[in-house]
Amino acid sequence: MLKVGITGIGFMGMIHYLAYQRMEEVKVAALCESFFKERLAGDWTKIKGNFGPQGTMMDLSGIATYEKLDEMLKNPELDVIDICLPPNQHAPAAIAALNAGKHVFCEKPIALRPEEGVAMVEAAEKNGRMLMIGHVLPFFTSHGFVAQAAQSGKYGKLLGGHFNRVISDPVWLTNFYDMNKIGGPLLDLHVHDAHFIRALFGMPRAVQSVGRCRGAVPEYFSTQFIYDNPELVVTATSGCIMQQGRPFMHNYEAHFEEATVVFDSFSGLPVTVLTKDGGVEKPDFGEGDDITPFVNELTEARKAFTTGVPSSLLDGALARDALILCHKQVESILWRKRVEI
Repeated sequence: MLKVGITGIGFMGMIHYLAYQRMEEVKVAALCESFFKERLAGDWTKIKGNFGPQGTMMDLSGIATYEKLDEMLKNPELDVIDICLPPNQHAPAAIAALNAGKHVFCEKPIALRPEEGVAMVEAAEKNGRMLMIGHVLPFFTSHGFVAQAAQSGKYGKLLGGHFNRVISDPVWLTNFYDMNKIGGPLLDLHVHDAHFIRALFGMPRAVQSVGRCRGAVPEYFSTQFIYDNPELVVTATSGCIMQQGRPFMHNYEAHFEEATVVFDSFSGLPVTVLTKDGGVEKPDFGEGDDITPFVNELTEARKAFTTGVPSSLLDGALARDALILCHKQVESILWRKRVEI
């Protein structure tokens, strides 16, 4: 039985907690929350998010509770620390947990600065522990289908694609454009696609980005990811627009030799495969809900923790590279030129 301690009982901490309840051979044995201390008593009624269930009263019987992370790290029963803290707290919390001999599962992004991501990966290697980062996108059926097709070669070689992720300006988040707290659309929003692009195509040799900025923080931007292979064409657009009527939207086109796979959450277009012979296929993924991708993600993490075989999709080094890509895009936007990786 894998025993997990979650630190940070906000919306994502709650989602992880609910996902663990659906899994076998894993138990949430401890919770840590320093700010909203009533949540340690089970009052999660004020937790709200932009998808899935909202908070309610929770029965936390049998779960150890802590107000300080360093106290939770002293619990010898815990195998894994699940970090759902704000991004600027990821690096110190993860490094402390790894130094305490715990495996770490940390919500995305891995950190706010590349040097922090590097330090986290190095701490995992030094302590012989696993560091996995919760980039959940490949565990949604829409994106998992593309990842599996690329890995299997079902539609031939992957030739490139375009990835789009745009939201209305999150005016309720006062620190959204603070690079020291959240990091703006690049680190909070586009990092999903940067991670997916890195996983599918490898690390590019350079990026060329253009964008509008709020001060020195990119607000809306488009990027070409440049690879040694000139036939590999990969682009992405992301950011915020000012019109509050715009719901969250993401879509993609993934180009293979034998098919193009398309998906668009805004128009309601499900995953659709356009085949070389003119066919149109719409795969049936069965039923699921908003928690299902997180169950899939954490099940993958549990497998890695218990077998010792790293996950290719959740690996900390992959998340570190995605963070580096985001910062290189910031440089390209601000300097108005191509930036080498």
